Amino acid sequence: MNPANSRPPSHPGPTPVLGLRENLGQFVLLVGVNALVGGMIGQERTVLPLLARSEFGLTALTTTLTFIAAFGAVKALTNFFAGTLSDRHGRKPVLVAGWLVGVPVPLLLMWAPTWGWVVAANVLLGINQGLTWSTTVIMKIDLVGPRRRGLAMGFNEAAGYGAVALTALATGWIAERWGLRPAPFFLGLAFAGLGLGLSTLVVRETHGHAHHEARSRSTPAATARSEPPVEGPGPPAVPTERLGTAGVFRLTSFTEPALSACSQAGLVNNLNDGLAWGLFPLFFARAGLSVARIGVLAAVYPAVWGIGQLWTGALSDRVGRKWLIAGGMALQALAIATVAAVSGFGPWLAATAVLGAGTAMVYPTLLAAIGDVAHPAWRARAIGIYRLWRDSGFAVGAIVAGLIADAYSIPVAIYAVAGLTLVSAAVVAVRMYETHPPANRER
Repeated sequence: MNPANSRPPSHPGPTPVLGLRENLGQFVLLVGVNALVGGMIGQERTVLPLLARSEFGLTALTTTLTFIAAFGAVKALTNFFAGTLSDRHGRKPVLVAGWLVGVPVPLLLMWAPTWGWVVAANVLLGINQGLTWSTTVIMKIDLVGPRRRGLAMGFNEAAGYGAVALTALATGWIAERWGLRPAPFFLGLAFAGLGLGLSTLVVRETHGHAHHEARSRSTPAATARSEPPVEGPGPPAVPTERLGTAGVFRLTSFTEPALSACSQAGLVNNLNDGLAWGLFPLFFARAGLSVARIGVLAAVYPAVWGIGQLWTGALSDRVGRKWLIAGGMALQALAIATVAAVSGFGPWLAATAVLGAGTAMVYPTLLAAIGDVAHPAWRARAIGIYRLWRDSGFAVGAIVAGLIADAYSIPVAIYAVAGLTLVSAAVVAVRMYETHPPANRER
């Protein structure tokens, strides 16, 4: 595929129309594609931590969590490049490339002779997720325009994490009956084939919608600068001209208050997810739970997270972004600490459900806030940089939680992550301004 063919045409053509209703067919298709992306992660959530000990004999938790560290580091870097590449070459070629990289992943997990092969599979999975998930986010933001951005991100993340939950539940059930390998990974092989086919044959390029928005309207953050501030000092001036990648990185990571607050919150959020992915199954297994019950606990957290985003994404369009993010991070901290403090399937089920609710408040809202502030000319790169920081949390969480768990215990590691999450909530409360003030909200 020639990437240049996916760029918006330079000659006159049909003017792209922004809006969810106006682009409903492609929007729904992209929701489905992102569900397949989520399923690629879901195939690992229940099975892989248990596989490390039972088939590969790994006892050190730091070593066990290397698959998450590799996944997170590679996905973070790929997110950065996905935004830049999609601005330069168009969205669709990046999406298709991500699926091509993902096809070998389930095959490697089925037949890996050593743990190093599993880590290599997760390097490929990180590239797959960084290219495909980032691009579906960018494409939905392109299509819907500024007013329905939170709703669009709610649908996107609900589809992805709903699929994570269903696949984690299904693989737990399959592993209970047919073993940890290879049967659970047949689902991933089907997801990869279907995702590649749909992305190649049916998905359409959306880069022209972003160019149309850049020409025809200012961003909500720019509009907000003409309104009285909602609270605190209000948003600073955000550049609207084209910026170099270094300038976008600086703004998103450090200097722009809302963008940088979202970036650190995203990192800590996925640090939590790395903990839940890698240590929770081992913690529950040590308490004597069956693989099927561990699968239920591994599924309920992303299930509540996924379903909840259908509501919280749209809610952020009505009530604003800041306090949903700060409140959600605080709720996550409470839930994580509760997992370590209680015992038994029922209390753990309740705690993981609350963790999912807190994450649902945060996840689509962070993406919507990035979209609020970033100008369409450099928005894809800002999203990629935010997702670089966010998915670095997988690697940071795996390393930090593994080291603390090996040095002390799994409960101590869980309490430490809960404390970090509470600090992140405080940073959002103090540093971030409201990026979606009343003048820009749907009535």
